Amino acid sequence: MLQLATEGTADEVVPVLLIEDDEADAILVREYLHDAGLGVSLSWQQSLAAATPELAAGPVCVLLDLGLPDSVGFEGLRHVLRLAPDAAVLVLTGASDASLGIAAMTAGAQDYLVKGQVDGATLSRCIRYAIERKRANDSARKLREAAMRQAEYARLERGLLPVPILDDENLFHSLRYQPGRDQALLGGDFYDLVQTGDGTLHALIGDVCGHGPDEAALGVCLRVAWRTLVLSGHEPSHTLNCLQEVLIRERHRREVFATVATLSIDVATGDGVMHIAGHPPPVLLGSLPSALGDGRAGPPLGLFDEDWPEVPVSLGQEWALMLYTDGLIEGRGGSDRRVLGPEGLLDLIAASSPGPAVRGFEDTLAETLLKTVERLNCGPLADDVAVIIIGRHA
Repeated sequence: MLQLATEGTADEVVPVLLIEDDEADAILVREYLHDAGLGVSLSWQQSLAAATPELAAGPVCVLLDLGLPDSVGFEGLRHVLRLAPDAAVLVLTGASDASLGIAAMTAGAQDYLVKGQVDGATLSRCIRYAIERKRANDSARKLREAAMRQAEYARLERGLLPVPILDDENLFHSLRYQPGRDQALLGGDFYDLVQTGDGTLHALIGDVCGHGPDEAALGVCLRVAWRTLVLSGHEPSHTLNCLQEVLIRERHRREVFATVATLSIDVATGDGVMHIAGHPPPVLLGSLPSALGDGRAGPPLGLFDEDWPEVPVSLGQEWALMLYTDGLIEGRGGSDRRVLGPEGLLDLIAASSPGPAVRGFEDTLAETLLKTVERLNCGPLADDVAVIIIGRHA
């Protein structure tokens, strides 16, 4: 191997590999690059076999003679593209076979040069343009691939979000989901609404610690398990024990846990029970919003093996509830940048909600709360956020 160093004025020294069996042509290329002032580190090899180690190292640009002794036709070009897929490849061809250069571009080369018709300025310009075209093409390809992957992920994630099962025409609801990950539709939060044949409304909201793809998958697993348990007639007191068993079996790390709140309400009477596992309690909406229940709660799922207290609730004939995950109250606001917290959320609801008496208020409230919390936080929220507003008109 002969190292042909060139002196250039460019800020970036570009590694260029010349694969050329003719020493005179190699020296001519070196002189052209030197005269053009292009900053390159030029390495010369006389065969594909000798150039293979350098190709594997990933040169930025390759000047390839199509008439090498150890390759036939485009075999050498395919070899170079296979070993150095990120390199900009320019082929060198004789005047009698210039058509091969055009065919080589179709096969993957960035450009071609006809020997005897090249000077320093032309060679320098072709190398620079070939490198930029290669980078632009690679960037465009990566953007297309990313867009295709994102579209596939979006279709998958949309398919994993639940479709509520609600049959009572007097029930209304609004659902909002905002993942903390960039360019994602699904995070570690999960929710569901199911009305069973006996007229009982079952609601679930939960949050797997973390908000990556593993947490999203676990959240979907817990949500599907909960729906299966509800539709199969399991008692609410037994549901959280089953969910904890599922979480322990499915989690990818022993320290992963999940907070959960569940409600089971007789739609006709408004009476029911609530279970809280380390999760913020639902908010009873009205002129004075308040936390539902008496404050009793158990630990998150996955931490301790124990039962969770059953909290009775009585809502009456007309009611509205908001269930949410803690991503909604962990944003900061005010001059002291304090965390919003449950009490701060109640104040926001009181200031933002027109009240259940206004038809369609649930959609307005959910959207207003998310925008207000983000504005107070001076930017997007870091954690996943899920919000359910469910209620019954008299």
